Amino acid sequence: MGTLQKRPNGRYTAKIRRNGFPALSGTFSKREEAETWMAEQEAAIAARVAAARRLQEQKRVAPECEPRFRVFGDLMRRYLEEVSPQKRAGSEEGIRLRGLLRQSIAACPLEGLTAARIAEWRNERLKQVSGATVNRDMNLLGHVLEIARREWEADFEVNPFQRVRRPPQGQSRERRLSPTEETALMNACATTKNPYVRPIIALALETAMRRGELVGLEWERVHLKEPSVQLTRTKTGRPRGVPLSSRAVATLSALRPATDVEPKGSVFPGLTPNALKLAFRRAVERAGIPDFHFHDLRHEATSRLFEKGLSVMEVASITGHQDVRMLSRYTHLQVRDLARKLG
Repeated sequence: MGTLQKRPNGRYTAKIRRNGFPALSGTFSKREEAETWMAEQEAAIAARVAAARRLQEQKRVAPECEPRFRVFGDLMRRYLEEVSPQKRAGSEEGIRLRGLLRQSIAACPLEGLTAARIAEWRNERLKQVSGATVNRDMNLLGHVLEIARREWEADFEVNPFQRVRRPPQGQSRERRLSPTEETALMNACATTKNPYVRPIIALALETAMRRGELVGLEWERVHLKEPSVQLTRTKTGRPRGVPLSSRAVATLSALRPATDVEPKGSVFPGLTPNALKLAFRRAVERAGIPDFHFHDLRHEATSRLFEKGLSVMEVASITGHQDVRMLSRYTHLQVRDLARKLG
């Protein structure tokens, strides 16, 4: 488990690696000091493992019972089965969790799931994805462990995810969609096998609705005469009304079944958020548009609302931003309009 190496300067470097525990290392001037340190660290690890096993033995109902949770992935899988399906964005969360189950953190024994081990995984993850993505991952995994502590009798006095520093979020994306790119994207959608991609993009640009809100849209909530959409299932959990522009009304009218009876059910039957994500990605590739994501449509739509002269509170009522400070990134659009009014 431990290795000792003599360096060119005569000092000794000791390293300890054990699956499920963070790697440890230290440099010493004497070999005896290095060996003593290694023995102490190995004894401490062995003591933790033994204590965890004793606690598991004490909690067993019958001698033949085995511990329900051995590695962190066991908790993640139970969360995926029992908790995620109850959430509004459960399908998208499930995709994220299944991806995280392939990460090294999922194979970590519960007795080794410490703040140091989580920090090591965080640093590994930051080499692959942005700080914002790592923060979302940590929020989700932290909630997994919190549910396990409170409801599943997982042996954690404190949640180690709460003790680990979060990486900086980084700059918010400011990607706009140019008129030329919009035309190319719509033309690319005309050749897609999914008939809903083109109208959903049009609605996203007109309403600033999120992907999940669009996919979950129901005819009972669509009012073309008013014209508006009443959203009851939103990311924030708060219902809101979204006014419809003439282009949005025309898009929904084209989708409305030709019948005298008021339509019911899904506006986009059979469509899932992940299916839309993949179809949109293929359309963007066919259109030759670099670095453009579906969520950028929401940013573009919000920018256009400000360009039409709407106030911060008016935009927030449409987009569903609970904290108007989230709209501060669009301040430059307001300043430009104010300058135009000043003459």
